[in-house]
Amino acid sequence: MPRLLNSPTQIPRVDKKFLEEFVGRASTGSGDVSVAHMIAEPGWTEPFQRPEFTEVTIVVRGRLRIEGDEGSFDAGAGEVVFSAPGERIRYSNPFDEQSEYYAICVPAFSPDTVHREGEIEAK
Repeated sequence: MPRLLNSPTQIPRVDKKFLEEFVGRASTGSGDVSVAHMIAEPGWTEPFQRPEFTEVTIVVRGRLRIEGDEGSFDAGAGEVVFSAPGERIRYSNPFDEQSEYYAICVPAFSPDTVHREGEIEAK
């Protein structure tokens, strides 16, 4: 039976980003796919990462800066970013307004498979 999922799980953060997961390991126990909603404050950035999953990022408000090994670009409201597994990528909001976006990951996001640079990974 399909389920209505209207109570996302808020993921605690220590940076300038609000994150809530509607579907995924933290909210529904799903390892197949994750769907998260995020709001990044001006000045937010995260380390480069090389995820093992496909990620589709849909910007709904503001802009995001996307950096990779071959350069960078800005994605604005209504634009979609596709990142294949193994691609080195970094997301940030160097702008003076909030950035709101959704991320869909297949398989689901996991701290063990995102491979952020400079972070010690759990074994």
